[in-house]
Amino acid sequence: MSRKDQIDSEGRRLATTVWTALDRKAGAIIELTVRQLKNKTSTWTVMGVSVLLLTLLSAFYIDAVRQGFESIDNDGDSVDFDGDGYPLGQEMKYGSSDYDDREFPGAAIFIPEDQINYWGVRTHSGNYTWDVFGPSKFTGNWENAAYNFDGSNDECPEIIGENLENTPYGYSSFACTLADNSLYVQFLRFDGNGTLAVAEGWNAEYGRTTESYYVPPDPPSAYIDEDGLDWDSEDPSQSQGFDDDGDCTQENYYLPTGNQNNDENRNGIACDVQWIRGPDGSVLQINKDEFVDEDPVDSELLGESSHRSFIIATGKIAFAMIIGIFLPLFLALGLIRDESENGTLHYLLSKPIHRGEFIVYRLTGYLIFTGGFVLAMSLIMALITVTIGPDGNRLGDINVWFGIGIVTVLSLAAYGSIFNAMGLISPKYGVYFALVYGVYEFAMAVMTLFGADLVPIISVSHWSLQMIDAIVILAWPDTIMLAQMATAFNLESGLAFFWNPPVHTFGTGSSALALSLSVIVLLVFITFPILIGQSIFNRREID
Repeated sequence: MSRKDQIDSEGRRLATTVWTALDRKAGAIIELTVRQLKNKTSTWTVMGVSVLLLTLLSAFYIDAVRQGFESIDNDGDSVDFDGDGYPLGQEMKYGSSDYDDREFPGAAIFIPEDQINYWGVRTHSGNYTWDVFGPSKFTGNWENAAYNFDGSNDECPEIIGENLENTPYGYSSFACTLADNSLYVQFLRFDGNGTLAVAEGWNAEYGRTTESYYVPPDPPSAYIDEDGLDWDSEDPSQSQGFDDDGDCTQENYYLPTGNQNNDENRNGIACDVQWIRGPDGSVLQINKDEFVDEDPVDSELLGESSHRSFIIATGKIAFAMIIGIFLPLFLALGLIRDESENGTLHYLLSKPIHRGEFIVYRLTGYLIFTGGFVLAMSLIMALITVTIGPDGNRLGDINVWFGIGIVTVLSLAAYGSIFNAMGLISPKYGVYFALVYGVYEFAMAVMTLFGADLVPIISVSHWSLQMIDAIVILAWPDTIMLAQMATAFNLESGLAFFWNPPVHTFGTGSSALALSLSVIVLLVFITFPILIGQSIFNRREID
């Protein structure tokens, strides 16, 4: 006897048992639902808008990749502030000022040795370069005046008293000859062998002036991308980084400025970058010493971070927030309500079928149709980013896009069951309830994007976005490090805005736990409205 001819305990052939009948009923209702959705104008309108949105986003992405990423002088040392032809980075190496065009590499530079302070001894003698900051009297041989000041041989005006209490020309450079043939000077740098007496309340410096020589100016491009991120994610050490351009260690500087022992992160190591790791080894915080790794290669760092930012932003905003909310709003609300209004519901329920089953089959048909569309769109987006994305292992892109597709399908199921239940609760006003709820979910999603983790907890969008955050860190384990890079070095990266580490991990920091918890919560959002809708539908009379 063949299997189809076998008889069950109640005398029915196995071919006509409840399970095979269930299969036929489920298949028929699912097929009917899919066919109805295919024939609705609203279906193709919403899907067309979704395709248009993703097309525009892809066009912007392709254009950005085609143009590339222009290198940026992150630390600003390629700028020539004083216009003398030498960029700031080169002037720092030689100890010259980039705010005075008379000071440049190779030019005679004043190197102070000591000073006459505002208090204490008011005179000093010797053969120096003198830099006077107030009314002073110099007795000795005048060799030359820096700033090419003329008129020092003129007699001083009577306004100048014995105590040098009156300055003739305010705070401008000035010199003149006093009655005793000494020199009155103010706010002037000059060379001389003799004695300088400084008026009370003023000060002066004295030192040496270097010999001038020619130094060819460096091109500004030499100071762009010259101090990259020398970090090894496989190195368990907390100390990272290297001062490529030497502006921290100043080992090759002609005139060091005294910053060689820079240890702002206070880890006992000068001129490095400190990584603070979590229990799982992930980088939680980056503390840098000044002038270390401050001018990275933008095409490498910003290229990868911008690429990931695009995927995350598209996944969260386009898929989870827009498609995930508005597609079920237009397609799931009337799965049963429309049949009741059209007078066809009693035909569909004329066969022996439980009304709870009917709801599940209708939602399944809706989910197969919309979920297939979402997965197809995520696959197309994956092909685009994998093909034209930055060099490197792009396998993570596929995993993230697949995860985004799954998250969106779960969102479609959750919102579909919620909107369908609203249509059953109030066939007349359900559409208004659904619109209000859609706006609420969108607002909670925006709050989640900005880092809120408590207020939006009673929303599908919050858990969907956290699920994407968890998928990102599982597919790209170095995402935390990239985000910390951008924060530590003030780099323009969308990661800091579009991605946040999962928050609901019970203090473990485990992305896998956050992912599992998000799936469970979304399943609750799917199941609970179905049970409510079933309870209401079972008690309703069908005309």
